Amino acid sequence: MPDQFAIYRDYADRYERLVAQEDYEGRLLPALAAIRSFDHADVVEWGAGTGRVSALVAPYARSIVACDESSAMLAIAAAKVGRFAHLRWQVAVADHRRMPLPDRVADVAIAGWTLCYLASKFCGETWQQQLTQAIDQMRRVLRPGGTIVIIETLGTGESQPRPPAEWFSEYFRFLEDDLGFRATWVRTDFKFVSLEEAADLLGFFFGAEFAEEVRRNHWIITPECTGIWWKVVE
Repeated sequence: MPDQFAIYRDYADRYERLVAQEDYEGRLLPALAAIRSFDHADVVEWGAGTGRVSALVAPYARSIVACDESSAMLAIAAAKVGRFAHLRWQVAVADHRRMPLPDRVADVAIAGWTLCYLASKFCGETWQQQLTQAIDQMRRVLRPGGTIVIIETLGTGESQPRPPAEWFSEYFRFLEDDLGFRATWVRTDFKFVSLEEAADLLGFFFGAEFAEEVRRNHWIITPECTGIWWKVVE
């Protein structure tokens, strides 16, 4: 498996080429909007990366603060959200657990494909503490009635939800059973212009073995399941 932290730091452009191919049928935004309207909302995004989620909600939101540890990723995000003339926006280099924002400034706190790193081997036995610290920060920046939204993979190359590792399942159970999040899922398949592009870009992120699986299955359209967890803050 490639070093994904190195990818986020050094290969932001290529990463953007990959994620731009996901959800070619446009299913994620309607699934998010069914949970919480983004009309005139003040949004803070954790782990914004190249602005995939920020760009989705930008046409509707009043303001967006996109935060990430990678300044290279945020440069791409800024170019995306900066195209919306009506939008008040900023980007900030920040750790998930220590957000440089005042209390009660947002209506939605959203984290896409990023809190999983706090639940992974990188945090070891303290993962629940580290994850809770990040979610407490999400709660802190929300006004009463605001919504926390967490988006994570439920399987690349999977047509039905199948978490990619056991620790993902433990993380999801913790969100639902211990922290009281509700959950749903949606298909967000990738679509590439060719099989070689599919193998190249997916292999870049997931490794050579997955690239061979892409070729074996002729996955120009590569199935992807995406989970969404949410909770309203009182």
